[in-house]
Amino acid sequence: MMEKKTLFDKIWDAHVVKSIPNGPDVFFIDKHFIHEVTSPVAFLNLEKRGTGVMFPERTIATPDHNVPTIDQEKTIKDELSRMQVEKLRQNCKKHGIELHDLGTDHHGIVHVIGPELGVTQPGMTIVCGDSHTSTHGAFGTIAFGIGTSEVEMVLATQCIMQSKAKKMRITVDGELGKGVTSKDIILYIISKISASGGTGYFIEYAGSAIRNLSMEARMTICNMSIEMGARGGLIAPDETTFEYLKGKRYTPKGEEWEKALAYWKSLKTDDGAQFDLEYHYDAEDIEPMITYGTNPGMGIKVKDPIPTTDGMDTSTKKSYLKSLQYMGFNPGEPMKGKKIDYVFVGSCTNGRIEDIRSVAQFVKGKKKADNITAWIVPGSREVEKKAIEEGLVAILEEAGFKLRQPGCSACLAMNDDKIPSGKYAVSTSNRNFEGRQGPGSRTLLASPLTVAAVAIRGEVTDPRELFEESPILI
Repeated sequence: MMEKKTLFDKIWDAHVVKSIPNGPDVFFIDKHFIHEVTSPVAFLNLEKRGTGVMFPERTIATPDHNVPTIDQEKTIKDELSRMQVEKLRQNCKKHGIELHDLGTDHHGIVHVIGPELGVTQPGMTIVCGDSHTSTHGAFGTIAFGIGTSEVEMVLATQCIMQSKAKKMRITVDGELGKGVTSKDIILYIISKISASGGTGYFIEYAGSAIRNLSMEARMTICNMSIEMGARGGLIAPDETTFEYLKGKRYTPKGEEWEKALAYWKSLKTDDGAQFDLEYHYDAEDIEPMITYGTNPGMGIKVKDPIPTTDGMDTSTKKSYLKSLQYMGFNPGEPMKGKKIDYVFVGSCTNGRIEDIRSVAQFVKGKKKADNITAWIVPGSREVEKKAIEEGLVAILEEAGFKLRQPGCSACLAMNDDKIPSGKYAVSTSNRNFEGRQGPGSRTLLASPLTVAAVAIRGEVTDPRELFEESPILI
């Protein structure tokens, strides 16, 4: 009888070069994305060893973390950032690696341009020196972040030493309510199983609510798998996936497309395949979400109060209160109505065209509150171009927003886009750790719709309240 396999098993097993008894697997990598921050030392070590890049055509590069989002055509002012970007250019030229540089048509955040170009395809293994590589799992890939020494290993050998993760399936069935997005789904899931609940697992997302999502929405879900401690997340490819990929720059064409399609259609979990752990959620229970603490698991429905310490043990209570102290919040307080200083729409989580469309549609005919500084940062030049062509930029500017140039921006503040100390930012990014968006900054994670509502009201707001004022279709 044939063994029943999960999607994860099928892709993993097809990429094992060698299994080490009681040890890791030698695991082949199909595509390797690199950027300016985690690659310079890897290339330096290759030179010291006298080793080249084994398969330069399997690596694609772009600068994204450190780059400015204003005046990108000028020399980068920050010396370290300038040096890292220049090193990336030199290393790509020397080793024959494809580079999507600042100012070129396909520059952008590494996890945005991969899918846009059709580099990301079902059944692949993908790595990058960046934890949010899990984004690519939306296409039915095994995609995960690696460290600098592993970046070096992949450049030199196209393989990595990796132990196989345990398998988890999270099923979300039912229909999402109005104003509820994929960002709310993932924040809801993380609030249920905690910021460490996925540790040691690769997660497959399934169920009717997941299948009904667009590819961009699926990328948001997989992107934040890492925020519950998981190694990565993936979703089985289907007609939505194939339609998205059709005609992309690097997807197969003609007969090759048909052959690829036949393989991609086999990439699903067999009926009866076993997972180590399963969770089931009802889509109707999910509402607009927001975080209130200093890890992504500290999330609640926007309409709910901050949880109290009732029932917490001493050590949990101590760390919980420390987190709230940093945020300037108290247990039991309502989240709604809290004054906000900044909003940020962007990052590899929510910097795609659908995200900017939803914000533009929401704020059309309205004005942002005077106390709000709004940063809208497209995830790529392609997103920027579409936003201009579709008239979204004009709508946003009319509402008092300004579109910046592509980059990671205020997601991690390794560039000039920092939230000032003590200020509150409602952000579509993926992490709300202490100082993540700048030293002393206070971050609340939410969906693009919730961020848009906050921008209009100037305070934490349930976006559904603004639907009632002026009904829109989202």
